[in-house]
Amino acid sequence: MSESPTVDVQALHGALDAARIEKGLSWRQLAKDLGVSASTISRMANGLKPDVTAFAAMTTWLRMPAETFYVTTRDGSVREEPELVASLVPLLRARSDLSGDDVAYLEEVISAAARRFRAERESRSH
Repeated sequence: MSESPTVDVQALHGALDAARIEKGLSWRQLAKDLGVSASTISRMANGLKPDVTAFAAMTTWLRMPAETFYVTTRDGSVREEPELVASLVPLLRARSDLSGDDVAYLEEVISAAARRFRAERESRSH
């Protein structure tokens, strides 16, 4: 069976929430900044995917590659992804004492650790 990409809505919503809090914005202010309706974000809180235009606006606003929020599984189900990276990157980017290279390095380290933890959990469960 071919792999089926999908959006990790929980991770995207978590990243938006973290960045929103860091910037001191309400959900309505965030929606206005993104150019999407507040109901789009509200639906995401309930697990519904944003349309492609809203998704692009969100990842652009977060300054994160869209691929950060892609998950792919062979059976079409959503793979559990660590929300950690998506939640931390906006906070790291907001820090004035970290350069873009510092943030990229920390993102790689945290992602690698999260992948290792997931692999260890999966090997224990088999």
